[in-house]
Amino acid sequence: MDSSDFTESMLDQLPMERFWDIPLYQWDGFWYRSYHLQATMALRSQYIARDDDIILASPMKTGTTWLKALCFSILQKDGNAARLNGETVGKTEEDDPRHIRDPLVDNHPAVYVQTLEVQVFTAKPPPDVSAMESPRLFHTHLPYTALPDSIKTSNCKLVYITRNPKDTLVSMWHFFNKLRTPEQGPYPFEQAFESFINGVSHFGPFFDHVLQYWNQSLKSPNKILFLKYEDLKKDPKGEVKKLASFLGKPFNNEKEVEDVIWRCSLERLKNLEVNKNGIDPWVGMQNSAFFRSGIVGDWKNIMSKELSERLDQITRQKLKDSGLHLEI
Repeated sequence: MDSSDFTESMLDQLPMERFWDIPLYQWDGFWYRSYHLQATMALRSQYIARDDDIILASPMKTGTTWLKALCFSILQKDGNAARLNGETVGKTEEDDPRHIRDPLVDNHPAVYVQTLEVQVFTAKPPPDVSAMESPRLFHTHLPYTALPDSIKTSNCKLVYITRNPKDTLVSMWHFFNKLRTPEQGPYPFEQAFESFINGVSHFGPFFDHVLQYWNQSLKSPNKILFLKYEDLKKDPKGEVKKLASFLGKPFNNEKEVEDVIWRCSLERLKNLEVNKNGIDPWVGMQNSAFFRSGIVGDWKNIMSKELSERLDQITRQKLKDSGLHLEI
């Protein structure tokens, strides 16, 4: 099955499982919502990568919005620096007038860095991305194997971010519970856990997704930068500097680094008016759903010791001999 031939009736030929009562269809080893799969097929046939494209990639709920904000701000920083003439970093919006010039004040990061199979290629008809100015900055949740060939073979760059599986699952649980009514109540966590470890989640299996990009990053470190959410939290300056250098936009001074980190901090973004009250038009959720705690180890507030130990064991098995360590 490929893009030009995809029809809704073809879903009947694919394995189907439910995740949060949402039907997911398995194609080429990974699970998709029907319209994500249709958009993926369109993407694979229509998207022609340029050598200066930047593609962000991630499993769901691993720091995607943070990475979008960071990369967008890094690519914008030269213009900001020229306008701001060395203003110091302020601690609040009132202290620092730079937010007036900051596009993140006006829109959720997803408006500026759109997800190819969720936003761009779900449009009917899809926009003409070939008319966009370079460099183009997009995001995807797709596994590496599902990417268009031109992304793999061109000189475009990919930035991948992942997170420890326990925090990923708990963040996913909170996120999808936003879709449930008060009468329904939260989805049973134990059922979400079983789906997750069986690989049935949006764009899952999680470990297969992570390992595909990890292995490719080892083969092509100049093309794929592999980041971990926990490292960004632990050493934001070091990781953001590494990210900027990879994107070909190294910082000129520490003030620029601090500015980007401040602009993209969870605390700032979650308190901007657009993210407190705005609605994501693509998924119909409040923007606030994309900004929760951001804490490493938040899984401890939800997950039992028994489930934690099970997932730890699975993580060790899945990552054995890969050289990759995900904090557990």
